[in-house]
Amino acid sequence: MSQPLASISVSQLKGVGPQLAEKLQGFGLSSYEDLLFHLPLRYQDRTRVYPIGSLSPGMDVVIEAEVVLADVIMRRRRSLLCKVRDGSGFMTLRFFHFSAAQKNQMVPGARMRCYGSVRPGPNGLEMVHPEYQIIKDEQSKPVEDHLTPLYPLTEGIQQPRMRSFCEQALMKLNPYSILDFLPDELLQHWNLPSLHDSLRLLHTPPPDVDQTAIQDGMHPAQRRLAFEELLAQHLSLLRLRHKTRKDQAKVLGIVPETRQAFMNQLGFAFTNAQARVIQEVAEDLASGHPMLRLVQGDVGSGKTAVAALAMLYAVSSGQQAAIMAPTEILAEQHYQQFCEWFEPLNIKVGWLAGKVKGKKREATLAQLANGEYDVMVGTHALFQKDVVFDRLALVVIDEQHRFGVDQRMALRDKGIMSDQQLEDDQSHHIQHLRPHQLVMTATPIPRTLAMAAYADLDVSVIDELPPGRTPVETVAISDQRRDQVIDRLRSSCQQGRQAYWVCTLIEENEEMEAQAAEDACALLQQALPDVSVALVHGRMKPKEKAEVMAAFKAGDIQVLVATTVIEVGVNVPNASVMVIENPERLGLAQLHQLRGRVGRGATESFCVLLYHAPLSNHGKARLQVMRETSDGFKIAEKDLEIRGPGEVMGTRQTGLVSMRVADLLRDKDMLNDVKTAADWLIRNAPNRVNPLIRRWLGHGDRYAEV
Repeated sequence: MSQPLASISVSQLKGVGPQLAEKLQGFGLSSYEDLLFHLPLRYQDRTRVYPIGSLSPGMDVVIEAEVVLADVIMRRRRSLLCKVRDGSGFMTLRFFHFSAAQKNQMVPGARMRCYGSVRPGPNGLEMVHPEYQIIKDEQSKPVEDHLTPLYPLTEGIQQPRMRSFCEQALMKLNPYSILDFLPDELLQHWNLPSLHDSLRLLHTPPPDVDQTAIQDGMHPAQRRLAFEELLAQHLSLLRLRHKTRKDQAKVLGIVPETRQAFMNQLGFAFTNAQARVIQEVAEDLASGHPMLRLVQGDVGSGKTAVAALAMLYAVSSGQQAAIMAPTEILAEQHYQQFCEWFEPLNIKVGWLAGKVKGKKREATLAQLANGEYDVMVGTHALFQKDVVFDRLALVVIDEQHRFGVDQRMALRDKGIMSDQQLEDDQSHHIQHLRPHQLVMTATPIPRTLAMAAYADLDVSVIDELPPGRTPVETVAISDQRRDQVIDRLRSSCQQGRQAYWVCTLIEENEEMEAQAAEDACALLQQALPDVSVALVHGRMKPKEKAEVMAAFKAGDIQVLVATTVIEVGVNVPNASVMVIENPERLGLAQLHQLRGRVGRGATESFCVLLYHAPLSNHGKARLQVMRETSDGFKIAEKDLEIRGPGEVMGTRQTGLVSMRVADLLRDKDMLNDVKTAADWLIRNAPNRVNPLIRRWLGHGDRYAEV
């Protein structure tokens, strides 16, 4: 019987000592099995030799040729030029980094085999720094018998070495040395190849393999592994959901009088969609088990009011609630809004962000731990280790796509009661008492992706906008017509309206963004001397930002120049114009969020996309979508098509974007089958669930264990 490859350490590899073994382990490669699942990023075709006369720029090929001459040239950069021929044509090999020994190898008449990218040079086609070997015998050495894999690398390990390690692991691979956790029933039902065959093919694809399919990740072997990886991901989230459902939570309720007092404070009635969602939330809060609910709602649909009422359920039950937002400016907006709604009801609201420091921070933390704050508003600073709640029962996370599962769980852990607290509560028989979680996003997520990324959450949708909202007319205008846009802005301000002017940069660099916004602000102040123009950006102090935002909300500022910090949460009904500079640099979700800052009152509103020509095809597609629709779900689908799932889902944090084989956009057609397979596996082969999760998500994965 073969030794399981999962039990053979990388320290057994030829050429690997303790130091290199440690480096491999740090890269997540501890066993021979790990190496087999360390799959190539792409492939090179070195299985045939191309005649020089058949080549064209852009090809990656093997050539075999005779050296005509080699010389060191001293121009702008010292370089070694080697001219070669093969009977069909001539080519130049160019080296910028070389040794005397290398030059001495390249004597006229020597035969070389080279692999590299063909490009045009000053004297015909050339290769720059090709991989090469000198062929000394008369007979030509055989070419590769399979495509050459290119693996992901870590510092200090080059491609040939990684290739050697994977080859050594592959030599030990047989149908008995690695366990296939997908039962035959599933493989046959979906016509999937075996794990053994898939791994062998992906490390050594034969020359006749469908190269287009394999480079696109659509080969059956890749699809089989992608299916397994998506299945492991889905099972891990189902396991997390199951585990959470076994936990206990405070039963939270509210008396009608308190609820009515809050509704009076709001000053508007809930839409039917808001009422439906708060009913779903209320049922969760009364269940005695932790709520895990995602509320999706388009820009301006009233998610914050729903969250506020949910928090009131916690406070009315004698507990604390917290809301976490991704940016300080959004957290500040929430803080001001909640103070306005809650303080007349004698509910104390606190505020915590990274920039709250020193004695003020110490005092805030002490008051929070003592239970003096009923509601806590903040940024990611809320889940830092020194933040202690007295009786946290509800966690609200705004803009969920900006946070990952780990961050969400870290804040949830703030609410796990200690044994002493449990005894004080006469609930010491309860194993875990966890807070309820309400997560919200204004970036609608296509249903199939929500199913993949948030299988641990129940989903509610606020699919109705409050009455009185006006459609926003969106136009795309070249920045060469900037003066006309400024004239339009002047006219709008003379009619008593307000406007946003948003500056964007390619790189997320606060300093550069601030500079761009400062320049735009100076330009507008000069062009509009009779209009009050002010600036807000991420590098300003919280107090300064709050003062500017308050002045804009009060109408004292007519044009607010800003970076994308005002993307979410700002509510100024009198603002009717949104100008976005360089919209081609933003994704559709972000553009939609920014546009959602206007159209909040009864006045006709406009969004001007001030683009810089020429636009890329993606840029044109995005601006076209923005002109055609204001439906957030349609925009999310288009965003997914154009840019892929990483940005839409915030999957950098959730872990989905770093999948080894699967790609949520490319493989979304498998998601329904993955869900069906997960249900079948749990019912018919539950002993395979944990090993499958561990294989793909690692032994330390906190969602994998029961």
